[in-house]
Amino acid sequence: MPSWHAMAMVVNLKGKTALVTGGSRGIGLAIAARLIEAGASVAICSKRAESVEEGLKALTGRFPQAGVKIAGIAADVSNRDSVAALFAWFDQQFGNLDILVNNAGVGIFKNLAEMNAEEWRTVLGTNLDGVYYCIHEALPRLKQRGGGWIVNIASLAGKNAFAGGAAYNASKFGLCGMSEAVMLDHRYEGIKITTVLPGSVSTGFGLSAEAEWKIAPEDVADAVAMVLGMPDRTLISHVEIRPSRPPKK
Repeated sequence: MPSWHAMAMVVNLKGKTALVTGGSRGIGLAIAARLIEAGASVAICSKRAESVEEGLKALTGRFPQAGVKIAGIAADVSNRDSVAALFAWFDQQFGNLDILVNNAGVGIFKNLAEMNAEEWRTVLGTNLDGVYYCIHEALPRLKQRGGGWIVNIASLAGKNAFAGGAAYNASKFGLCGMSEAVMLDHRYEGIKITTVLPGSVSTGFGLSAEAEWKIAPEDVADAVAMVLGMPDRTLISHVEIRPSRPPKK
């Protein structure tokens, strides 16, 4: 039988440009690949230049003749000046922005009594402040373009608290609330905002080890493609993705 990915809906993003934060590995890299496959020119960023180079090598190796632009740069989304520089670079490289995927994230998992203020700020600074900085830069560009998409990769931890998740839960609960409010603010400007909440993904991120029963990064990428492929009259604002058969407790 053909794989789910082979049967996934055909999405045409030819002529579109996209920026994927945290796009050098895991879910972000899978999303970048899916957008390139759909015909978009894609930029990725990551905090470390080495990770960006690894991500670009993976993408250009997979799509050696994609006919689209693939580029990347190191950027710290938790730093406002770094985000401003990222978007200025994107303007120079790609000209216009059509799609922003906020995927960059960090997890520090401790109970609140054991977590110091620096660790708290690291999680909230990347997972929530970073999304604010990126959306704040993207909105005027999307308005000038006449519309576009913002896809925020949250987590089921944005609706389900767990022990040791005080900072991570706070960041993802906050991200879900912010995303919905921004969607309501800008839906009549042609700007579609979607929050994707994956459950356990086989990436090795945070507390999650790789396992066959978990969601694959490519599954999340296909969900993002589905969102982007909807007709103009339709907005998918909230997507929950979870393993179909997790281990029984």
